[in-house]
Amino acid sequence: MEGLLAFWGETGIVHFESGQIIMMAVGALLLYLAIAKKFEPLLLLPIGFGAILANIPNAGLAEEGGLLYYAYSVGIETGIFPLLIFMGVGAMTDFGALIANPKMLFLGAAAQFGIFATLLGAITLNLIPGFEFSLQDAGAIAIIGGADGPTAIFLASRLAPELLGAIAVAAYSYMALVPIIQPPIMKALTTPAERQIKMEQLRQVSKKEKIIFPISVLLLTTLFLPAATPLVGMFCLGNLMREAGVVDRLSSTAQNELINIVTIFLGLAVGSKLSAAAFLKVETLGILALGAVAFAIGTAAGVLMAKLMSKLSGGKVNPLLGAAGVSAVPMAARVVNKVGLEANPQNFLLMHAMGPNVAGVLGSAVAAGILLAVLG
Repeated sequence: MEGLLAFWGETGIVHFESGQIIMMAVGALLLYLAIAKKFEPLLLLPIGFGAILANIPNAGLAEEGGLLYYAYSVGIETGIFPLLIFMGVGAMTDFGALIANPKMLFLGAAAQFGIFATLLGAITLNLIPGFEFSLQDAGAIAIIGGADGPTAIFLASRLAPELLGAIAVAAYSYMALVPIIQPPIMKALTTPAERQIKMEQLRQVSKKEKIIFPISVLLLTTLFLPAATPLVGMFCLGNLMREAGVVDRLSSTAQNELINIVTIFLGLAVGSKLSAAAFLKVETLGILALGAVAFAIGTAAGVLMAKLMSKLSGGKVNPLLGAAGVSAVPMAARVVNKVGLEANPQNFLLMHAMGPNVAGVLGSAVAAGILLAVLG
């Protein structure tokens, strides 16, 4: 009888708390969104499963000695996982559209306005009882507006590790919702005539230009914003391996095996921070709300900048391209192309939209570097 009582005392049924059950339900919701709705499944699936594992009582997976604990300590606390992800993304990125039309850099920069507007919003929330965001917390939350998951995780691990779970879930959730969030904003800020503007065909970019570009970007970052060098440097390394044409095996590994392995453990490590104690707070609601605001402001700022460029160029720039200035590659570019085709079935904007889209990746990394340099 004593043995049975001892066994019963070790079961999860006895030790489950209401908060753990709620967070396991949140993990199940993330799994549903990943599997049934296909919302960022590569990250939301391991994050959701990690959240379930982290909230199993007496399992100790997220405590010292557990797998999730070491995945977080080794990969995220050190910043290694987001940097390796950035290298893989760089190896998959073609900067040809941006090199052919460098003015698109302005759109990538304008879309980062949502980050700095949200920084002020997070501080303003402190006026409401229950919210106590420090400047570091606000900076980590604000980066959600860049729609760049690895950058959000990297900055949160540096400035506000206790908020990392909520920030990562918000960042990847809003990235997945790009096709839903962006079109209404794009249509509200543009006229039917503007959406029908057809762009001139981009010039052919030489291999030499593509090789020089990542080296030049790294050099400029080193000179003017060293704090952004970890993210930008790994991104440029991946891109150089792609464009050099002499390390195809390394480029292929960065694009496939390496980024896939890191993605699994990155997701599990983020999920380990979705414990009931860390997630079930009023601050989490603020983070989710501010993330949506940041993303909306970033999209709107990009479209408004593109409208200005359109007027200055005499109607040669389609304002829809501004929405691609966020870092959700290539989803935001596809949304721009879709909205453009709805306005004009002959209006193919995908390649043009890739310019501001990849510029947004660099823009969010630079924004993270600025926040890290000022607040870190």
